[in-house]
Amino acid sequence: MVQELKQKVMDGEEITKEEAMALAEADFDELCLAADEIRKHFCGNVFDICSCINVKGGKCSEDCKFCPQSCFNDKVEVKPHTLIGSNQMLEEAEYMAQKGVVRCDLVSSGRRLPKSDVRKIVQDIEKIRKETGIEVCCSFGLLDQEDCEMLRKAGITRLHNNLESSRTFFTGVCSSHSTDDKMATLRAARAAGLTLCSGCLINLGESMEDRIELALMERELGVKSIPVNVLNPIKDSPFEDQKPMTNEEFCRTVAVFRFLLPDASIRLAAGRVFLADHGKRALSSGANAAITGDFLMTSGMSIDSDMAMAKELGYEPGLWK
Repeated sequence: MVQELKQKVMDGEEITKEEAMALAEADFDELCLAADEIRKHFCGNVFDICSCINVKGGKCSEDCKFCPQSCFNDKVEVKPHTLIGSNQMLEEAEYMAQKGVVRCDLVSSGRRLPKSDVRKIVQDIEKIRKETGIEVCCSFGLLDQEDCEMLRKAGITRLHNNLESSRTFFTGVCSSHSTDDKMATLRAARAAGLTLCSGCLINLGESMEDRIELALMERELGVKSIPVNVLNPIKDSPFEDQKPMTNEEFCRTVAVFRFLLPDASIRLAAGRVFLADHGKRALSSGANAAITGDFLMTSGMSIDSDMAMAKELGYEPGLWK
């Protein structure tokens, strides 16, 4: 069954939800090997590596139960900061470019970056693009098409907004915005000429079916970059007692995603520091990209260690999709 579905995907056909569910129960080693063959067929050995610049942080109005920045997680202390200055933003982007990172992602907390801040940051984006040559993406919350068009003209090439989980499961994780709100932002970005980055947060207690439904929504939207985040069980948050994810379950999830999204960047992201091998096996199970460095509220892997891991596995840093 694994080999038949692998060939189906490599022949350019899409697998169904039912077929993906069957794959999730397949022999682990055979599944991972087949996913890696699909990755090589569609993506070669390009390792698409990006890193985040935290441009604005602090408590957020949204009630995402997993996030320490949510004002509803009031026991978790978060140090706020306003929009960072142009020089700091440029310095961080220059450092990433010198290290071989191919994309930098400008990230802010909150329901959305205010329009006044979007207008301010446009000049910073133009400067980063001109002086470093690095690709610039953004994660600014629930933007509209006007925002997206303004950012594209400034040099943004990709917009990021995680769907997180299936439509049904997400309603139990967040009630202040919906899957439809997120999808509207992604559609606005696509209409403005941006490519899309949208992934998931796993180990919240969701099922494999929830993960597969998430991947199918990404496929419907034409998403070509899928960060796979693992829960960081923050103390005093509703998920503080969640058991760690095993390497096998993480790799199995990544492998099934590769069958569903054969030509995408499936991206190791936040929380992989909690995996025994920090995601190394996943790079032989269908993953071909990473977000390196630290995240808004979660420690990540260093750029040097990620580059060394990729090189050991035969990857070459570069842009994909």
